[in-house]
Amino acid sequence: MPKHIAIILDGNRRWAKRNLIMKIDGHFRGADAVEKLLDWCEELNIKIITLYVLSAENLNRKDDELGYLYELINERLHKLYNDPRIHKNRMKVKAIGSIELLPDFLKDILGKLEETTKDYDGHYLNIAIAYGGQNELVDAIKKIGAKIKDGSLNVNQIDKDVIESSLYTSHLPQSSPDMILRTSGEKRLSGFLLWQSAYSELVFMDVYWPEFRKIDLMRAIRTFQKRGRRLGK
Repeated sequence: MPKHIAIILDGNRRWAKRNLIMKIDGHFRGADAVEKLLDWCEELNIKIITLYVLSAENLNRKDDELGYLYELINERLHKLYNDPRIHKNRMKVKAIGSIELLPDFLKDILGKLEETTKDYDGHYLNIAIAYGGQNELVDAIKKIGAKIKDGSLNVNQIDKDVIESSLYTSHLPQSSPDMILRTSGEKRLSGFLLWQSAYSELVFMDVYWPEFRKIDLMRAIRTFQKRGRRLGK
């Protein structure tokens, strides 16, 4: 069983178009699928979940859809904040990405979730929002550069551990996902976890995210389990 799974939640708008309904209804159903996913991962005792919710590039959308997405994410985050299971399962919830670019009300609820769960270490839920893999690496380089500048780090000390400790996922006991799953049939990572995905197993499924079912998760896990993971050895 994978310990850390990361999922690119793709296909909400195409699912809505196929079903001749509004795009916002596709996002709503996609949010429902996320809640079900958390239940399934709890049943399967998958300890770490990283969800690609909104890319940094998505913030450039100039229409009402982005505003609706903000409101929907805000609503579901408040629901999560009031869910007793995050305390029962000791789930640390953390947003990863350029959080400073988000509206204040989203930064507020994300901050409350992080503060409430900061001492938990039973499960981990990472919400990649306003996230870009290249941005993450730029931020990591800036952190390392600042340490070199203030004398706390020598350039010859830079190694993989130093880089990983500077990434958004540095709080995780295992920052590299065992499996990265993308729905909707697209076969690319779109900048998701560029460093962390070096040895992740990639699983691409033709199902759109709003119609993702438990059986689809089980199929993805079976695909993962059938692969021989040598990790470069």
